[in-house]
Amino acid sequence: MESISTLRLYLLRGVYLLIALAMGAQIWPLILNHPANLEHMRGVTRSFLGALTLLCLLGVRYPVKMLPLLIFEFVWKTIWVLSFGLPLWLTHQLTADTRETLVACLWGVVIVPLVLPWRYVIQKYVREPADRSPPGPTSVPPLPTGEGVRG
Repeated sequence: MESISTLRLYLLRGVYLLIALAMGAQIWPLILNHPANLEHMRGVTRSFLGALTLLCLLGVRYPVKMLPLLIFEFVWKTIWVLSFGLPLWLTHQLTADTRETLVACLWGVVIVPLVLPWRYVIQKYVREPADRSPPGPTSVPPLPTGEGVRG
């Protein structure tokens, strides 16, 4: 298994902390002091981003275990930039809000891939065999053998 350098671990911790503090400083006041008639999807988005900031605090302590969170952060921001931000920018239709979101997402699209330990990510999430599914409550119990079984 690919080992991750101490420098890379500190860079990862720094990114988790940056996301938790910078995004948290913006999103938590909106979560804690929102109007009663807040639009449904705004509430969902704020809750999602609030959870992300809290989970990033776990990433400061466990930078490798929380790598899927940074991968998710990179992927959703890349999707937003390519699907929404760039088309609006190219057609000169950016509003102040979408410009702010585009800039914030571009930081994530640039910084996160620079600190991700890509060899480890590929080894762990692409090449490593998938987890075996344990039998669960929906699995079919084995057929009994021996007496009383008719064929």
